[in-house]
Amino acid sequence: MLMSVRFLFGRFGMATQVATRKTMSRGRHSLIALFSVLWLLIIGAPAKASSDAAAIQFMKDTARELIAAARSGSQRDFMEVIQKRGHVPAIGLYALGNYKAQLPASHRDTYYGGMVRFIARYASTEAPKYPVSHAEILSPVVREGDAIYVDSRVHLQNGSVYDVRWLLIPQGNSFRIRDAQVMGFWMSPFLKKLFEDYIGENGGDPQALVIALSR
Repeated sequence: MLMSVRFLFGRFGMATQVATRKTMSRGRHSLIALFSVLWLLIIGAPAKASSDAAAIQFMKDTARELIAAARSGSQRDFMEVIQKRGHVPAIGLYALGNYKAQLPASHRDTYYGGMVRFIARYASTEAPKYPVSHAEILSPVVREGDAIYVDSRVHLQNGSVYDVRWLLIPQGNSFRIRDAQVMGFWMSPFLKKLFEDYIGENGGDPQALVIALSR
């Protein structure tokens, strides 16, 4: 089972590196280097209101908390942030892709929990390698139907700077962050490809993925 988890992590890294080679010059940070921040900052928490000002404040508060988790390097801290703030079902179901309908509803909670552990484990491993100094949340926000886009600028301690766009979805009087875009790439499709490939290579049964994520 440990080999299954290692296989998933290996595929995660390869998927990001393929995209990186197409868009970044030699010597710059790999896209995989950002996952310590990205796969956490794409996970959002409820805000107090759905106004533009609330969306910006929400992202400032979220970034501050997540940077603290990244600095701790603790898998448990990352899990707590994801569980507390994440729109886990939306991200999880999307990541199953064509296999979503084949996963029984009774198994979804186990799957979601495994996915959270997977992301948290990966983030806790990568975060110390790419320490974040601070993040700027920019204004104004951009609205397209129900979607709210908030732009930010992430500063690493080595001086590197990355612009990231976050996708927020209102939920009642709250927000959930659904995705993040960096260097032209949305992050959740990487997880979708990883999970779909793993399921396809294991008989097309999403339960194989659930088992691997749960160990």
